[in-house]
Amino acid sequence: MKNVFSALISLAAAAGFVTAAQAQDAQAGAKKAAMCIGCHGIPGYQASFPEIHKVPMISGQGAKYITSALTAYKKGERKHPSMKAIAASLTEQDMADLGAFYSTQAGPATAESAPAPTPPATVAELLKKGNCASCHGENLNKPIDPSYPKLAGQHADYLFVALKAYQTEGNPQVGRGNAIMAGMAKPFSHAELKQMASYIASLPTDLKTVPESRFR
Repeated sequence: MKNVFSALISLAAAAGFVTAAQAQDAQAGAKKAAMCIGCHGIPGYQASFPEIHKVPMISGQGAKYITSALTAYKKGERKHPSMKAIAASLTEQDMADLGAFYSTQAGPATAESAPAPTPPATVAELLKKGNCASCHGENLNKPIDPSYPKLAGQHADYLFVALKAYQTEGNPQVGRGNAIMAGMAKPFSHAELKQMASYIASLPTDLKTVPESRFR
């Protein structure tokens, strides 16, 4: 009887997993992405807050990371007026659908085969000090947890702004509340963060910007 009960529990868990997986609907996400494409669907588009920088490439990011980031904006754990307003309008289902949609838009399969450039010795030391690969994986393109972002190939100026946000405290408009990342980012000077961001941007990547048809 105990074995039968255990089997039923396992089946229920499996059914729950399937339901959760099916809950992410990329086609539904494509219809909900209208509010995203005005920034993330224009190659080279630059934001002006909190300073001028390219908006991040999100096509090819993991679905769970996109969902996690949107949730953090909605909760105020990531502070950004525009993103908070957008995230506040989204349900959990909306976030899951958007994550599924953008995760299907990975760039050409070059990140697996293209060799990563060797970092200068100074940058290698900085990356080692930050222990970046322990979470973001091989070549910073294979996160060990799907809720972590791929960093490889991301815009250097965006990475710099994001890393600085983890160093920021007490600002109602700017900052990120992830304690682990704050601990990693705070020991570095801005010059060091720029060096790391520049190297990370040079790595082979799955990320890209997919123009919406009217912008092509």
